[in-house]
Amino acid sequence: MAYTTINDPSAHFQTVLWTGNGTAGNAVTFDGNSDMQPDFVWSKRRDSATHHILKDTSTGGTSNNDQHLVSSLTQAENTYAQYRMNFDSNGFTLGGVGDSGFQGIGTSMVSWAWKAKGGTTTAFSESGSNPGGTRQTNTDAGFSIISYTGTGSNGTIAHGLPSTPEFIIFKRRDATQFWCVWHQAIGDDNKLALHLADGLDADGAFMASTLPTSTNITVGGASVNTNADGGTYICYAFSPIQGYSKFGKYVGNGVGDGPFVYTGFKPAFVMFKRLGSQSWDIHDSTRDPFNPMPRRLLPNLAYQEETRPTSGASIDCMDFLSNGFKIKSIETILNASGDTFVYMAFAENPFVTSTGIPTTAR
Repeated sequence: MAYTTINDPSAHFQTVLWTGNGTAGNAVTFDGNSDMQPDFVWSKRRDSATHHILKDTSTGGTSNNDQHLVSSLTQAENTYAQYRMNFDSNGFTLGGVGDSGFQGIGTSMVSWAWKAKGGTTTAFSESGSNPGGTRQTNTDAGFSIISYTGTGSNGTIAHGLPSTPEFIIFKRRDATQFWCVWHQAIGDDNKLALHLADGLDADGAFMASTLPTSTNITVGGASVNTNADGGTYICYAFSPIQGYSKFGKYVGNGVGDGPFVYTGFKPAFVMFKRLGSQSWDIHDSTRDPFNPMPRRLLPNLAYQEETRPTSGASIDCMDFLSNGFKIKSIETILNASGDTFVYMAFAENPFVTSTGIPTTAR
């Protein structure tokens, strides 16, 4: 079997930096090796304390999409013209105007974008206690966007992925409820909250104490966060693809010479979470094209981008390498001694291509 089936990760995931201009029609074009029409776009203003904004084509469509969720808040899905977006064949075009939202003149922005199926969804019907809804899946890259309506009883949803999902995000769209995050390293009776710095939350209800399988995700009828009767939900589910994505864990050692974590690819994006109390943390190779990488954004907070020291008493940075990442931090957000950290990572390049050619280090 080939080492990877994805030689060019930019066909499925890209990061782009852009600047607001205050007018509708501001086109943001990706610059990866492949053109990519996005289906899930996660954006953050870097130079101001504003929220992370999440949009997808399953719930808002590909044109004049006003709908969005906020990762640092539990609020229901909102529609706001200042966050209007058209999803293009290689990027997106902003429809909002004025100084608020995405389009403040001179705003420094970052967007992380994933491809699903171009906004084309497959409907599935409610059956007994199993929810009905729509799904769009990129089977090559192991990513599904699932929109569904809850039944109030334990039920299953077919995820459409090529293997068992290892990272799942749930959010109720029509009410103020938790962002529930499940990672393969935390078991079936725990969750994390994307909007909080909290550690593991013991909760067997949200997935009915049932691990995902190669075909289904279980949602618990006793949980308003994932399956209230008549509630509307979004689920972003990821399964690992060798050489492209990984959802793993590591244990911190509390010193500047921190753990090396093998991913099997040169990362483009890594999001971390300490299983104890600490904020989520995002690093990417577009905001930080060179090692060490000191710039971080915190999805559970409306903070502006922080550039941390790369030496001294409060060092907090890392290196992205050709086959993984190296923690170079003494701060607890990335390297508390003896604590477990989970991560989701996506590739810039596979460590070895499908033809056996290795990539180079940064």
